[in-house]
Amino acid sequence: MVEQRIGAHVKQGDPITESKAYGATTVQIFLGDPQDWKAPKLTYPGGAEALRADAEAAGLTVYVHAPYVVNVATTNNRIRIPSRKILQQHVDVAEQVGAKGVVVHGGHVLKGDDSRVGADNWRKCAERLDAKVPVLIENTAGGDYAMARKLDRLAMLWDAVGEFGLGFCLDTCHAFAAGIDPADMVEKTKAITGRIDLVHANDSRDPFDSGADRHANLDTGTIGGPAIVAVVKAAGTDAVVETPHEGQADDVAYLMSQLASA
Repeated sequence: MVEQRIGAHVKQGDPITESKAYGATTVQIFLGDPQDWKAPKLTYPGGAEALRADAEAAGLTVYVHAPYVVNVATTNNRIRIPSRKILQQHVDVAEQVGAKGVVVHGGHVLKGDDSRVGADNWRKCAERLDAKVPVLIENTAGGDYAMARKLDRLAMLWDAVGEFGLGFCLDTCHAFAAGIDPADMVEKTKAITGRIDLVHANDSRDPFDSGADRHANLDTGTIGGPAIVAVVKAAGTDAVVETPHEGQADDVAYLMSQLASA
């Protein structure tokens, strides 16, 4: 049986100490400001080599989340081209820290654009990407022109990039907000992608099919803890909570206890 490693997205400063305090076995970090176009800048004392060594010593699996500004699907050259560059930079640094994967949002096209152009832009990115670590496309919560929100658009995207070995990160809040029932979230996603490499286990502040990307601590939102646990169990892979910080420790403990008692 494959071990499911559980943790949280924490600040880059000292992710090892914080994750150990949670009793976590995995951790997710940004490599800089998620709203910035600057190259990744690792602030961990001792740099990439030290973070890799300390994570290994602590028994932690590391995931990196690319900046939110990255959008390789868009037809806007001033966004798409820098997005490719910064995604590659994050992959390069993620490899240095020993990360298991780099999570990146599926992005979107502009109003009036054909979504097939967005899928083709993703294909061109995948062709050129030196994926030293797996790149995991994450589903998103809202936007009529998003590439990884609704299942039909996700299928179009996967037809374009599936052959390049890209992975998939399933966010429970995003899928719920996009109108995908938690009861068959994993089954429907895997039918398209063939894989789920990581789960972002987040409750939702807002109602089903709201299109709102507002995370809540587990069992305090509209999805509910048991439904999220069921998704993580069905996915059978690592899970990271991206929930409000004040309840993260409890969220990690809840997931770990529920999986242990399965």
